[in-house]
Amino acid sequence: MLGLHKNFLLEFAQLEKKVRSKVAEAFDKFEHSSATGQHLEKLSHGRDPRLKTIRIDKFYRGVVLAPDTGDSFLLLKVLPHDDAIAWALKHRASVNAATEGIELRNDVALERLAPGLGSVAADSAGRLLFKDVSDKELTRLGIDDQILPIARRLDSEEMLDALRPILPEHQFDVLFGLAARMSVEEVWKEIVQTQIAVGLESSTNAPEPQDDLTAAMARAQGRITLVSGPAELMELLERPFDAWRVFLHPSQHRIAYRSVFNGPARVNGGPGTGKTVVALHRAAHLAAALPADTPDGTVLLTTFTRDLAAELQRSLHLLVTDPEQRRRIRVTNIDALASEIVRAHRGTNRLDILTNQRDVHARWNRIAHRLGLDRTAAFLDQEWRHVVLAQNLRTPDAYLKASRAGRGTALGPLGRAQIWRAVSAFTDELKSADLWTFHQVSAEAANILQARTTSGAPHLFRHVLVDEAQDLHPTQWRLLRAASDPGRPDDIFLAGDPHQRIYGNKVSLRNLGIPITGRSHRLRINYRSTHEIVAWATALLAGEPIDNMDDGPDQLTDYRSALHGSPPSTVGHPTKEAELKALVGQIRSWMTDNSVPADEIGVAVRFVQRGKEIAAALLAAGIPTTVLGTSPAVATGVRVGTMHRLKGMEFRCMAVTGVSEGTVPMLNAITPAEEDAKQHAEDMLGELSLLFVACTRAREALHVSWHGRPSTFLTRAGVE
Repeated sequence: MLGLHKNFLLEFAQLEKKVRSKVAEAFDKFEHSSATGQHLEKLSHGRDPRLKTIRIDKFYRGVVLAPDTGDSFLLLKVLPHDDAIAWALKHRASVNAATEGIELRNDVALERLAPGLGSVAADSAGRLLFKDVSDKELTRLGIDDQILPIARRLDSEEMLDALRPILPEHQFDVLFGLAARMSVEEVWKEIVQTQIAVGLESSTNAPEPQDDLTAAMARAQGRITLVSGPAELMELLERPFDAWRVFLHPSQHRIAYRSVFNGPARVNGGPGTGKTVVALHRAAHLAAALPADTPDGTVLLTTFTRDLAAELQRSLHLLVTDPEQRRRIRVTNIDALASEIVRAHRGTNRLDILTNQRDVHARWNRIAHRLGLDRTAAFLDQEWRHVVLAQNLRTPDAYLKASRAGRGTALGPLGRAQIWRAVSAFTDELKSADLWTFHQVSAEAANILQARTTSGAPHLFRHVLVDEAQDLHPTQWRLLRAASDPGRPDDIFLAGDPHQRIYGNKVSLRNLGIPITGRSHRLRINYRSTHEIVAWATALLAGEPIDNMDDGPDQLTDYRSALHGSPPSTVGHPTKEAELKALVGQIRSWMTDNSVPADEIGVAVRFVQRGKEIAAALLAAGIPTTVLGTSPAVATGVRVGTMHRLKGMEFRCMAVTGVSEGTVPMLNAITPAEEDAKQHAEDMLGELSLLFVACTRAREALHVSWHGRPSTFLTRAGVE
């Protein structure tokens, strides 16, 4: 049995293509050999005699954990010859006392570290990181005798972060959780107990015969995957960046593969914590559990935009290889689903959707002028969307009694009557022109489905899964509620992050018939972006009140990254032209100095025209580029898009450009404070969240630039 360590697969992706080919060839021969152990070279004077090397080519060797007896092997590293030998001599594999899963430690570095920490402990006795956690509690969580004295001498999260490369992985996770102010019981439940449960499930499902190494590898699910044979090995090596298909952290695995949720359930967390990955695995799990004769498209996987739905579809094809299982899952965006339902009901192939917001406001302005209303188009449109449509109000009496919580301008009975006249005129005007807005289509689709099920028809879907749930409008939630049976387990599963809400759609899931109390799970660790990027971006939202979609507050105080890298670069320029020239230079540097492919680079802008200017400059410099949303062709090269369009995507290197005063926040997207103070605050928060979303698309490098005066938002992250 061959196991792959997660770090190996991620590092494998960084190797030159010719070296990757040699690795695949070497292990293909290794797997087919009747005496695989003969290919391994023992090392003298190593810390662990089970660590051996295998020849990849003249210059590279692989490091393998292999016992003297048995046929289990764990592939750990592929490095230049001397580096591979040095790594193997310093490291040792052990079994964690709490989880019984295998873990690796750098014995040499740990032994050298301990004496030097003695003086730190003496100087920092009053502020030691784990002074309130007893030895007994640490031991129960899996901290062993070698790591315990080191943990006792740590006085800061920065010191703990610096030790991550040499600490055993599970033990680092435990200390990381405690440092993030999780209680001992929270760490036990979310990190240790979860790993034990997942490990037991994996070891039970592992093939027989099962030697000690195979069992320990199986119990380290989330860091190690067992490969069934050469075909599966080659498949993994062909797509190493898609490690999420096989490596789920136990905290993600326990949610994605829970046997059943007795009602609606949710996973939330900051950017990069794997919410979408959990939703994909959950969809696959639910589809796999359905009977063989289940009709096509019984499981719905949906999201807010077409671009995100297309990405979900691509990811699903990577994750689910069984065509029978795949056909049970339908992937589409919520507006497309709503339109399909209404078109089928009306017997038409087309709905004319009013998408131009300028046209919407022009209609409201004409109606306000005709009725003599002293209200702006923005106010009327927001009242219609956030109150009338959100609460499905159909009569003036219903509107008169409705709550307007969150709306800053008070309205008495006369004011409400005037607003209702405007709303009626607006909807009548659209109806006479046979025009719809997306929210109207969703509301109509929900009404159609409710009428069907009331008459005894079955619900459209057995299971509904929603990604980027924070951006859905109440009309869309009512549609999803009507599409799935509220009496069935696993009816709705949603993934989202309220901190990334950029469309102002606040909801109470409970009031919409989607109670998630007791079935809400939070992910805390960012696996995408570096600690430096996460800390910088999180500072943008510090102190902002964010609701959690369940009538309570949400926060990012326990949001951390397990990765490290360079801090974001922030630079201002005197002119737009100077900023553009510097941006082209930055992208060329990423491609030439860091060997980053063009399609692993993203550029975020606030409006499309600026994106077109940047794309033209990059193309003129010989850099392949695509402006997202403006071409029907498959996107290639550097992706340039608005901050809205890049939502849900990720890139190794990310440039967020034009973060200037007057552009971010965009003035015409902000309701004046004197018109509606609460809406002004909501609009400002939406713009701030939009910048946060753009910056957290970066995995390794973030470059933020502006021309003229920088956005006032940047002062939150320390930019002067």
